[in-house]
Amino acid sequence: MKQQAGAGRDRWLDRWLPLIAERNAAPDGVRQDILELGCGEGIDSATLAMAGHIVYGIDLSAQAVEKATARVPAARFRCQDIRAPFPLLQCRVVIASLSLHYFTWPETLEIAARIRETLAPEGILLCRLNSVNDVHYGATGHAEIEKNYYRVDGAPKRFFDEADVNRMFSSGWRCLHLQETISHRYDHPKNAWEAVLERTRH
Repeated sequence: MKQQAGAGRDRWLDRWLPLIAERNAAPDGVRQDILELGCGEGIDSATLAMAGHIVYGIDLSAQAVEKATARVPAARFRCQDIRAPFPLLQCRVVIASLSLHYFTWPETLEIAARIRETLAPEGILLCRLNSVNDVHYGATGHAEIEKNYYRVDGAPKRFFDEADVNRMFSSGWRCLHLQETISHRYDHPKNAWEAVLERTRH
């Protein structure tokens, strides 16, 4: 999935910056770190840093982490698998853009549960998930591992319909926003679900 100059037009986080600032605020005015899962080369990290947030990003690719560090020197980055323990014990905001689709369904549910455990009550997760309509990037024509989960170019890749998204966040979450969108970050238009979830108190 080659990144293009069009990445600069994929400013999906911009409209959520006021909500992020609101939820990341504290009575003493001190903001917590924002946890970014699958930070890639730091495009979203840079958006958050420019808005005054402190970012702690993780990514499986050492090369991506190196580029993210160069792009956003004020942030912290770590090379690690999302399935490993998160580097922050608690935060108010988690970002996960196109990074939660590599896993079996039980692993996917377990990651969603760990994100919830990491968030303070009324903390939010902003994420984007591959849509089953993402035909340019593997949603059709590949060997199926399980429902909506394929081996694409040798790697497992999951695609979500609306019911899958709702199942993933059915326990302990309140959906603030869910919409299928088209990103122009890559060579071809990419269909993805954009979701904003709030951790409920119970």
